This record gives sequence, C-alpha cells and structure tokens, in this order.
Amino acid sequence: MPLSQRMSASFDLLHRLAKEYEKPEFDIHTVQVGHVDVAVQEHVPIAKPFCRLLRFKRFTDDPSALTRMKAQPSVLIVAPLSGHHSTLLRDTVKSMLQDHKVYITDWLDARMVPAEIGPFHLDDYVAYVQEFIRHIGAEANVISVCQPTVPVLAAVSLLASAGEPTPRTLTMMGGPIDARRSPSAVNNLAMNKSIEWFENNVIYRVPPNFPGAGRRVYPGFLQHTGFVAMNPDRHLSSHYDYFLDLIRGDDDSAEAHRKFYDEYNAVLDMPAEYYLDTIKVVFQDFALVNGTWRVNGRLVRPQDIRTSALLTIEGELDDISGAGQTRAAHDLCTGLPKARHHHHTAAGAGHYGIFAGRRWRENVYPRVRDFIAAHQRTASGVASARRGNGAARPRR
Repeated sequence: MPLSQRMSASFDLLHRLAKEYEKPEFDIHTVQVGHVDVAVQEHVPIAKPFCRLLRFKRFTDDPSALTRMKAQPSVLIVAPLSGHHSTLLRDTVKSMLQDHKVYITDWLDARMVPAEIGPFHLDDYVAYVQEFIRHIGAEANVISVCQPTVPVLAAVSLLASAGEPTPRTLTMMGGPIDARRSPSAVNNLAMNKSIEWFENNVIYRVPPNFPGAGRRVYPGFLQHTGFVAMNPDRHLSSHYDYFLDLIRGDDDSAEAHRKFYDEYNAVLDMPAEYYLDTIKVVFQDFALVNGTWRVNGRLVRPQDIRTSALLTIEGELDDISGAGQTRAAHDLCTGLPKARHHHHTAAGAGHYGIFAGRRWRENVYPRVRDFIAAHQRTASGVASARRGNGAARPRR
C-alpha cells in the first residue's frame, strides 16, 4: 500500500521510544590473541550484594596463544556506577582482551537488591574496589572510567597508607578528580544545588513490583532524561535519521541505531546513599583534592602511593569531565617519581570516545596498552633485582 512503509517506520519508532530496555549482554564470545581466535567465557570470582566481579576467561589449545596469554598482565576495569550498565564498556573490554587478562566491575541495578540488605554508600564502593584489587593481587593494573576515578584513587591511597601492595599501574579516564577545573553543565548542576534539593527532587522509593521494593534510589528513568536533555538536538536528529532509514530500507544504518540505543537507553537505579555521598564529596566539598576525605574514619592520602605508575586520559571535546579534571590526579600523587607520571589528551574525542569507538581503538587503547606493558617490565625488573640481592619478598 502507498504509505505502508512510512506507517511501519512510525510504529517502529514509537515502540522503541516507549519500550523498557533490559540490561544488554556483553556478548563477547571470542577474541583474537595474536592471530589466533580464542574462546571467551564469563566467570564471577566475587559476587557482592551490589556488584559482581566479572572475569572474561579465555580458553584455547593453541600453544602459541597459550604462551602469549600466560605472560599477559591482569587488568581490572572499574566501570562507572552512574546510570548505564557496565556493558557500556563492551568496546573497552574487547580491545583489552587482546593483550590482557580482564576483570570488570558489573554493578547491579539497585531496584533488584532487597531493601533488607541495607544501604550502599560511597565508602562501600571504595571497600568493594579494595577487595577486588586484593583478589587479583599486586600484579593488577587498574583502569577507571569516568565516575570511578575518585573512589579508585581513594581505594589505592588507603591500601598504600596501610602498607598493602598497590596496583602496578593506574589509568584514569575522563573523571572528576577535581571538578572545579573547567566545570561542565553536569558539574554546575551538582555544585549549585543543595543536598536537600537532590534528596527532595530526584530520590524515590522502588515500587513494590521489584525485589528492592522500598529502597531509596535515584531512578534510571530520571537519569536517562538528564542524559537526553544534555544533547536534545543530537538525539532528535538521530531518531529522525532512523525513521528515514526505515522508510528507505537501509537496514545496516537502522541496525546500527538500534544497537547504540539499546545500550544507551538501558539504565539502572542507583542507591540513594551512594549518589548523595558522591554529590557531596566530589562536587560540593571537593574532599579528595582538599585532603579532608575520610573513608570509614581513615584519611585518604594519595601522596602515600609510591610504587604505582599513573596515566591520566582526557578527551579534547569531553563535555562531561572538563579539561584538567582528570589530570589533577598528578597533583595529588606527589609520592610517585616523575618517570611514573603520564598524561594523554585524545584529539577529537568526546567523553565516550576515550573508551569506545574508533578513537578509543586507534588512539587511546594503544597508549594504554603500551603504558601497562612498559610498567610490567619495570616491575618485573625490580622484582628480579630484589630476588637477586636476596631481599625478602614483600608480604601480601
């Protein structure tokens, strides 16, 4: 019929705008190590009430791939707990799996956590990260993307202050270490509204049809509204292009749109305590950079980190974490020698471009891979020298 294609496209678009989006799968089943295709399976070494430590275990019978994999460093990717699921870092994981043993924090939707489990604070987040680092061991390399840069730096600082081994490398990408620098629209909102305003306007209780009924949360649908409101014209244009692609029968372009928005529209509820703690500690008190942040009574002292290497990464066009916010970590980690301080600004990359897409794969990932490899060699050399001198191995 004359208008059937247009009507079909209209109903398709309306359906996608109104439907509920479930958590996507990582859908990583193979990865190429060298020139060998290696099978990948997901394992859960640690399951906590609000997070799973997920490992992507690689399996192969190929001797050359096995030898290569055994020598590869372990990486913990700390995904953000800021609205989207950890699957948003699928591209990050796929790239890292080529040259590393990969773990990732898989945060759970707070609406699915029974209220009797109790609250989840920013201090609990820090404790989770510490437990995961201890599980992987002193050979761990930690990558934090956006929001986790602050609690990850706190976790490692507390390990260092307690005399525990710290990760060999810390890679911090697009995060608000010092949100006072080049504040974005996101920063300004968090800075200019009181905690009471956030508590009264964005915090709600989980409805009774979920396991977490009664739990106080920052609902995913409100977060999604905020995401879209940051760039409404871009999203409107994208949906209109999708509508035209359906009419034209351009299946490839339409499918690319579906894949992106299946991920983008899948959001989770955040625990209210954690969200409000983050607003206060990171965006109002600036407690980390002011040296006043205490986690479970212990002062966070980044200057105590002395054996890790630090790489900060910022996107040239990042409109969420402004220029200099992540780089500020270097000013705090004064205990590290100059040779262990590194920074990279990804030309032409926005916030998502520093961990996903072409710019991540071609520009950022090679820098991260080489940084980790270089300091693996440094750490191995130091360890060999100590053993050669008969020094006692550090206690773990």
